[in-house]
Amino acid sequence: MIAPALLLSAQLTAACAGSRTDDLISAADSTALALADSIGSDYIPDILSEEDYVDVAQRLGIEVAAVKAVVEIEAGRDQGGFVEPGLPIINFDLTQFRRLAARHKISLGKYARSHAVVFKKPDAKLYGSHQHAQHARLDAASEIDRKTAVYATYWGMFQIGGANWKLCGTESYEDFVERMCRSERDQLELFAALIEKCGYTKYLRNHDWTSFARRYNGPGYRRYNYHTRMAKAYARYSSQPAALPEV
Repeated sequence: MIAPALLLSAQLTAACAGSRTDDLISAADSTALALADSIGSDYIPDILSEEDYVDVAQRLGIEVAAVKAVVEIEAGRDQGGFVEPGLPIINFDLTQFRRLAARHKISLGKYARSHAVVFKKPDAKLYGSHQHAQHARLDAASEIDRKTAVYATYWGMFQIGGANWKLCGTESYEDFVERMCRSERDQLELFAALIEKCGYTKYLRNHDWTSFARRYNGPGYRRYNYHTRMAKAYARYSSQPAALPEV
């Protein structure tokens, strides 16, 4: 289960050039089309292979074990990038959604009843799982304002905030979402682009988990022990023998 996240917060945004949040579309311009219905049609079912990890890690000049450590802490040891085909793991942040809505003068009060699921805790029993409940909230929030909902959500196995789509090298927030919904390799590539753009590879290269977590997870990293958990995960992965390449 993903811990309540402060991932890629405003602190990260301020630290990286060109990362200011664009003007959000108004509530009047938002579409009633649920987010999950408009993405995921190009889903690639392949999960990350060892070759994928090696390829990206070598390109960034870091160890595969370091990348895997981040995946484990952000997505969970037994959880990949998807709940089901086309449906990436997410963490919808209501606090962030409220903050962004207020900043752009989107009145949420009038949606309290019609979109009640947005403002309630995820109901895993009702929707079948915690992740399906999170997607129900995201879909409903998208009906209020799609872009605000995307920005207030943390996506994929690296839990990247939607507001950071430019740092990931994507053309738009829609492109960011489409790639998050397409494959685990896409999620890995977005993560690689992000940490390279922000200069975070040096912390992974030097096993400086405190510095990495402080910047990647925000000021609340110590509360959830992101740095110590990543260090332990790295120690475990680095002690495992390297996987043999497929013939």
